[in-house]
Amino acid sequence: MTNARTPLPLVPPSAEQPPAPDSPYQQYVYAYPHQKSYRPAADRPLLSELWAGERLDALSLYVHVPFCEMRCGFCNLFTRTGAPEEVTSAFLGTLERQARVTREALEAKGEEVRFALAAFGGGTPTYLTAGELSRLADVCEQVMGADLRAVPWSVETSPATATADRLAVLRERGATRLSIGVQSFLDEEARAAVRPQKRAEVDAALERLKAAEFPILNIDLIYGIEGQTEESFRLSLDAALGWEPEEIYLYPLYVRPLTGLMARHDRDGRRWDEQRLRLYRYGRDHLLAAGYRQTSMRVFQRIGTAAVEGAGEAGIAEYNQQAGMVGLGVGARSFTTGLHYTTDYAVAVPEVRRIIDEYIATPTEEFRRAQWAFRMDGDERRRMYVLQRLLDADGLPLAGYRGSFGTAVAGDFPAELALLAERGWVWEVDGEALRLTAEGMAHADAVGPLFFSDRVQAAMAAYQDR
Repeated sequence: MTNARTPLPLVPPSAEQPPAPDSPYQQYVYAYPHQKSYRPAADRPLLSELWAGERLDALSLYVHVPFCEMRCGFCNLFTRTGAPEEVTSAFLGTLERQARVTREALEAKGEEVRFALAAFGGGTPTYLTAGELSRLADVCEQVMGADLRAVPWSVETSPATATADRLAVLRERGATRLSIGVQSFLDEEARAAVRPQKRAEVDAALERLKAAEFPILNIDLIYGIEGQTEESFRLSLDAALGWEPEEIYLYPLYVRPLTGLMARHDRDGRRWDEQRLRLYRYGRDHLLAAGYRQTSMRVFQRIGTAAVEGAGEAGIAEYNQQAGMVGLGVGARSFTTGLHYTTDYAVAVPEVRRIIDEYIATPTEEFRRAQWAFRMDGDERRRMYVLQRLLDADGLPLAGYRGSFGTAVAGDFPAELALLAERGWVWEVDGEALRLTAEGMAHADAVGPLFFSDRVQAAMAAYQDR
């Protein structure tokens, strides 16, 4: 059945159209607003007050483990490398203290508290030993009350840390999805991305993951590495397909401030954009031909597997920004209707270590209040709704938007949608939804930032990289 596609009307003369993006790669929008928009919360609201008006029977639990065995050249995540056992143990002790007061805040209104999704991210959660992973699962189950064996639960891993003992713990405790960052199966491309790994190590880790029989295996690949071509990208794509993963994520390479690649990055921007777009289209078409469906710019799911049937929901638990995300651990974000809150954020090694040390030393009573925050008003919630849905293959439901906000999305964002229409990046489908076209999806990292508010853009611009 073919959906009827109707081009959107052009922008009314009275509306000021935003400037057209000069690159397809502006900003990876996995959560809105970006963490650089958060600031210390002046009023330090109590968590019990923030959660008092929220629905508590379908929460998502996200645990951020800020440790890795190495930092890749492109990585700007909040993570520390080579943390000794005394640091990881102290981190888990603090996380348990944070979990206890968070659970008390959720229970303050006297209603049932239930978690429907869980995810361990980072960093690399499997940097923790098997015993530490068991301890972390105990905190989630016994303190937070999450039934990890009964809900979709995603965990990120790496070739070096996907060891048999760690995977055995996660399998026994009920993890439904393991996501491994491979990035490239070619040793020379891994070196070019400043990622010290060998193909043999990657294959051995994937052997262990397949043997563990998790319902969903995801493999991350990156395109846009220096020297990468369609032919070399196909080698990685085919190597990934050979493991029959339920999901494959394709990420464009970004080079951000304070990362290892930044100091050696001297590429021509236009040529690099062309390379990334060319490789994206090649990878997309290759995976679609191999029996995968595309659900966003980055996500491809194998048809007929658990990823399509719903168990893969935990893969996007961190990005589910409807009120109901409860974050634990330094670097984790939590989302309520009126306030998003987190901890301090940095990329530079000294700053990351300082923030982790300060988290470990935080008195328990301090965890009863939001620390760094971004207050959400009606306009920001509209923008978040648009970004969550328009960048997804299912699109933005027109009736759903009107039901949530009492207005029409075309009336709230006429200039932004008109620009997308002029570019041929968005269509109205059957009068029911707005969906990105194939080229719109290819430019999703330029589409998303068009909907950032002036307030968010100003906060991000004022943020000092550290």
